[in-house]
Amino acid sequence: MTTDPRFPAGKFHAPDSYTDASRAAAVAAIAALPANVRKAVSGLSDTQLDTPYRDGGWTVRQVVHHLADSHANAYIRMKFARTEDKPTVKPYDEAVWAELPDAKTGDVEWSLSILDGMHARWSTLLRSFSAAEFARVWVHPEYGERNLDWMTEIYAWHSRHHTAHITELRKKKDW
Repeated sequence: MTTDPRFPAGKFHAPDSYTDASRAAAVAAIAALPANVRKAVSGLSDTQLDTPYRDGGWTVRQVVHHLADSHANAYIRMKFARTEDKPTVKPYDEAVWAELPDAKTGDVEWSLSILDGMHARWSTLLRSFSAAEFARVWVHPEYGERNLDWMTEIYAWHSRHHTAHITELRKKKDW
């Protein structure tokens, strides 16, 4: 962990190469997210869920809903990349989505349930990919071409990153 509250799990760094072992570890991190987030928010009151994880940051509630939004987009993007030739994905403004009423005030169980089912399907899909399938490419209008290996790694990191926002806040607040 780092001392920067924006990046408690460190910043993302893409690996120089991808191996079966690194893929398996990344898929395991994605598969573990729902249980890890459930544990991280277990027993928190509404007041605690509505506490920002850092000054100027999202609340715990917004982080949980962001995970469902972001990971749903990632899962769908991966399916497009697996089934189409170099699809261009649609970007979205995650900060604006986090300010919508469902993310600001909605019950975290809604998104935890989404994460449970979606991550079961997502990790099953990822475990079925060959090395050639992980090399398939998609295009982001802002970031250019990315492959499914890169995407798997960044969402493994994203899973650790946002879970750490919650767990580090709990440590700081002694919850």
